[in-house]
Amino acid sequence: MLESSSKKKLTPYLFLFPAIAILTLTVFLPAIFAFSLSFTQYQSFDLSQPPQWIGWSNFQKLFSDHVFWKTVGNTLLYVIGVVPILVIVPLILAILVNQKLKGIYWFRTAFYTPVVISMVVAGIAWKALYTSNGILNQFLKTLGFETGIPWLTSPNLALWSVMVVTIWKGLGYYMVIYLAGLQGIPPELYEAAAIDGSDGWRRHLDITLPLMRPYLFLVGVISAISASKVFEEIYIMTRGEPRNSSKTVVYYLYERGFSQNLDYTYACTIGLVLFISILTLSIINARLNSNDTTG
Repeated sequence: MLESSSKKKLTPYLFLFPAIAILTLTVFLPAIFAFSLSFTQYQSFDLSQPPQWIGWSNFQKLFSDHVFWKTVGNTLLYVIGVVPILVIVPLILAILVNQKLKGIYWFRTAFYTPVVISMVVAGIAWKALYTSNGILNQFLKTLGFETGIPWLTSPNLALWSVMVVTIWKGLGYYMVIYLAGLQGIPPELYEAAAIDGSDGWRRHLDITLPLMRPYLFLVGVISAISASKVFEEIYIMTRGEPRNSSKTVVYYLYERGFSQNLDYTYACTIGLVLFISILTLSIINARLNSNDTTG
């Protein structure tokens, strides 16, 4: 009996072992190695030689790096500009497509289509739209504007123009998450609310929003983490220009480690700071969500 009980306890871990082994080889060990590289430096960037221990020098260099702090500001602005829209607008879309109407599945498909489009394709297409002779500027000229808007070449507009692509790509994805939550709300609650005089959009304020709070927190966390790690849009559309106005932390990490400088240890330092920031953000959101549900 004891042997049978031990086998039962061991069985779940045997099923988990392949996944744990793959994660260890592809995630955990590289992360530990990158963490250790943050405290080292390759001499003359010669990767054939072992790195030398330099302690906290990379971190001291990072905190005095004005380009890094510029990218931090851009990343925070990106999060502030993208996350509120991706939390609110997809919920409105989910409510609209949650109706039992003829042809509603076509609307769901239309809203979700940008999600399945490759970011490379989307970035190239939007970059073409933003060019000086692109569709957007041609449309503005038909409205009477003499000159087009420098969407991607103006330091004041480049980052905001890229945000539009992130929002466009993410609306359908988060709409589906909200739609799953909405379809789990019992219809009887809305019927009872209608009897009490809560109808139309008022019923969503009284019933939908309170019951959708876990989904709101989930979308907030996911969208904030995604926005803080934005890279593909920047790489395809602006390469961080003009004058670093659209350069984010992840793109700066790529630039220092792989594109120009080949300073892998410094890139690992940037990655470590980004990891700690995202982890802190996730913990804060998890605590807020936990306090909200228990309260």
